[in-house]
Amino acid sequence: MQFKNPEILYFLFLLVIPILVHLFQLRRFKKEYFTNVRFLKELSIQTRKSSQLKKWLLLLTRLLLLLFIILAFAQPFFKAKDSAATGNELFILLDNSFSMQAKGQKGELLKRSVQELLENIPENQRFTLYTNDDAFTETDVKSIQKELQNLNYSSEAFPLEQLLSKVKAKKSVLGSDVVIITDGIGMQANDLRKSDSTINAFYILPKAEQKNNISVDSVFINQTLDNFYEIGVKLTAYGTSKTEIPVALHNKNTLIAKTLATFEEKDKTMLFTIPKEDFHGYVTIEDNGLLFDNTYYFSISKPEKFQVLSLGSSTKNAFLSRIYTANEFNYSNYELNALDYNQIENQETIILNELDEIPNALQSTLKAFVGKGGNLIVIPSTKINATELTQFLRSLGAVSFSNMETGEKLITKIAFSHPLYSTVFEKKIDNFQYPTTKSNFPILSQYAPILSYQDQQAFLTSFQNGFGKVYVFSGAINKENSNFQNSPLIVPTFYNMAQNSLLSGVVALKIGDSNVFLLDANLEKDEIISISNGTQNYIPIQQIVNNKVKISLANLPLEAGNYSILKKEQPIKNISLNFDRQESNLFENNAATLLKDQNVNPSIEAVFNTLQTDRTDQQIWKWFVMLTLLFLVIEILIQKFVK
Repeated sequence: MQFKNPEILYFLFLLVIPILVHLFQLRRFKKEYFTNVRFLKELSIQTRKSSQLKKWLLLLTRLLLLLFIILAFAQPFFKAKDSAATGNELFILLDNSFSMQAKGQKGELLKRSVQELLENIPENQRFTLYTNDDAFTETDVKSIQKELQNLNYSSEAFPLEQLLSKVKAKKSVLGSDVVIITDGIGMQANDLRKSDSTINAFYILPKAEQKNNISVDSVFINQTLDNFYEIGVKLTAYGTSKTEIPVALHNKNTLIAKTLATFEEKDKTMLFTIPKEDFHGYVTIEDNGLLFDNTYYFSISKPEKFQVLSLGSSTKNAFLSRIYTANEFNYSNYELNALDYNQIENQETIILNELDEIPNALQSTLKAFVGKGGNLIVIPSTKINATELTQFLRSLGAVSFSNMETGEKLITKIAFSHPLYSTVFEKKIDNFQYPTTKSNFPILSQYAPILSYQDQQAFLTSFQNGFGKVYVFSGAINKENSNFQNSPLIVPTFYNMAQNSLLSGVVALKIGDSNVFLLDANLEKDEIISISNGTQNYIPIQQIVNNKVKISLANLPLEAGNYSILKKEQPIKNISLNFDRQESNLFENNAATLLKDQNVNPSIEAVFNTLQTDRTDQQIWKWFVMLTLLFLVIEILIQKFVK
């Protein structure tokens, strides 16, 4: 027990006063004589005993009364269990990602968490609150009540590691209490590494009662007919789904098709046939799970022919003419000595197919071509000098060739997530007919490979240069050196390398990606490109490159939907944007395992109750006041009833 006013205890010496009063009574007794002495003696003895008891009771009562009143003024208390952390700064990290749309026992996880915060944070408590995409610093619950109640869901995953870094950067002298509210979807072990001894973390994991969910994952052109597209809509069911799900296809605001989907397996592809013309619409479903992934926006523009030029022997380039067909590409092939350099700037993709040397003039022209947004594909010749080729590639990016190695090597690994193959495979495969090469130049590069050998060396890699992309093979792919031309990979690889130069096919960009692309548009002086969804207009970052415009949608506050790219308020291209589906699967949640050694609490109320209990001193002076009053009453009763 401790005292807030210990100096008051000096007044305990006053306890001597009632003792002196009772022990040194100055009152004298006067003798009286009566006739019946025997009777008076007996009465005198009884009166003396009763008076003696009353005096001792009064003495004890007054001593205790005085003691308790002195102790009450000294304000005794028991020190709090966690008193050292009383001055900690409070931080709240609130997950408002799309997975928090899930339904718990009392409604949506995010809305219920906000309500519990408003109910349990003390009104005078100062705190800092971080969400996925917003911050409220040094505030109180009344100041941000409306903002919290109107808090929107964020397309960003909960950046726990980043937010803990922000807390740590505050460098609070006394320490930090961090209340972390998240459902744990997407949590990784690395997210916890920013926590240290100065951060006192309290985790709250709201649990979803309904985890079953169906997501519209992608739309692709399944087949191109003479006058129609057959498009595929890929749906994914997480959990069990025994009911039929309505699937509707809209072009702009017009319903053009509707059907029902049943799930025998996890994935389901629905096929629709639409006219071969501009399409600017969306696919939507109705399910009882999350809402953000129920609509998928996409645009299809009338097909435009791509300009592709290959340099090298016509014999070795014969396979390219079968890939770049006349209905989709304007493909041409030239021997190096017959090339008109003026044609290069009109191309979108140039392929250097096994040139024995690359003249300096061509190197300079190609460097400018790539910088302005062109795609360059380099297939080395078995006769080329590795040092000279390295010098050329070094002028474009951090890629080097070592001396040629001979010996058959298998190409065994595919980067399925690379944009080149992201729409090619429905699922990852680990057994296919492996292509081989008999000789290759080992690539030294900081860039991730697209195709790899069994020894993890790159067979095909790529990198960005300015507005364009450069694709580099490590070896020749002619039939004498490789059987890559006979592999099923040959068509999607070269087809997509040529198409990546512009927005083509199904345009459905992902919000959060860099989303940088080139657009065919001749702008006059002071003209700008804007982007609109009909209600809001944005001006993206843009740069003129010859007869094209580089557009960057980064840092724009875009919502999922259909957008038009405008020039002088006239639409010149349609694009669509969608939220990432990474949080659609509520079953992939290992937060409980990751946090098994952390301070996990059942509710927000429990956290603030703990903070209140462990950080508050137990005041007991009121008890001493009550005891003082009690003994005052006891003294009165003794005076009245004890004779």
